[in-house]
Order: sequence, then C-alpha cells, then structure tokens
Amino acid sequence: MKRLLDLSLALIGIVPALAVIGILVIFVRRGSPGPGLLRQARVGRDEQVFTCFKLRTMFVDTPDRPSHEVGRVAITPIGGLLRRTKLDELPQLINILRGEMSFVGPRPCLPSQVALVEARRRHGVSHLRPGITGVSQVAGVDMSDPEPLATLDATYLGQMTVARDLQLIIQTVLGSGRGDRVV
Repeated sequence: MKRLLDLSLALIGIVPALAVIGILVIFVRRGSPGPGLLRQARVGRDEQVFTCFKLRTMFVDTPDRPSHEVGRVAITPIGGLLRRTKLDELPQLINILRGEMSFVGPRPCLPSQVALVEARRRHGVSHLRPGITGVSQVAGVDMSDPEPLATLDATYLGQMTVARDLQLIIQTVLGSGRGDRVV
C-alpha cells in the first residue's frame, strides 16, 4: 500500500514539479555558476548506494560532506531559500518513481556518514526506503547526531500507515521541522 501511495502521488506531482524544477534550475544557475541539478551518492534501502537527485544549494567547489560539516558559507543565496522551503528535494520525485525512495522514511545519508549507517542498522531501519521527509525531519532532528536520529527513525517502524505518511507529508509541506542544520 505504501508503494502504491508513493507511485500515485509521484505520478500526479511529476508534471507540475518538472515545470517548477525547470524554473528553479534557472535561478540556481543565475545565483552561482554550475549545474542546477545535483546527483549525489546516498545510502538507500538495505544500505545500497543510489544516485539521489536534488536542486543544487551549495557552491560547486563545496566538498561532498554532510551539510552540518561544511558551514553556511557553502550555501548559495537561493540555496538557503530552497532548503527552508524544501523545494531542493523536488527532483527526488524521480527517485520515488525509480523505486529508490519513498515520500516518507529515514532521510538518505551520504556513504561517508558511517556512524549513522551503523546506528540505523542497530535500530532496524536500514531495510526501509529512504524518504523525502520523515519523523526526524518533522521533529527537527538533523543528521549531525546519528544515535538520536536513528532512534527517532526507528519509531516510524511502529507508525507505518497511510494515514501517518499523509500526516508527515502535510506537516512537511506546512513547514514543520527545520531541515538539516548548517553551522
């Protein structure tokens, strides 16, 4: 049922999302040189690495590290707005259609975030498809503290219902949570 909800919502949203993504890519490219879209290796279901799509929010020469490790100076002017509104995640509808992600689940981390991968394994959430949003994001817990994040991600295991997913999606759209912290 969860996969059916993901596919239905992604298919409904992909056409308008592509139009918005096209416009945002223009703004991203005008704000800083480089591509508007970003392809990044992320850890997915069963700890398999996949290519995650996002709108670029950092300058091109920023190291490929978690956002809490690179600092605010790495964020482009438009990137800050995209992150606050979570519009940088729109291209992940493609990942949902490809079966690599879900709307709701633990956020996909970088392969270099070994402590988080291990914490999620211990808490039994590695088998879930990663999500565009999740319990941790709505609660405002970011990826800089792996153990509390994995613990909160694990609470989702007992809450996996269509109603709970819709609630988390609505909370995300309405601005719950603050996204990943950038120091």
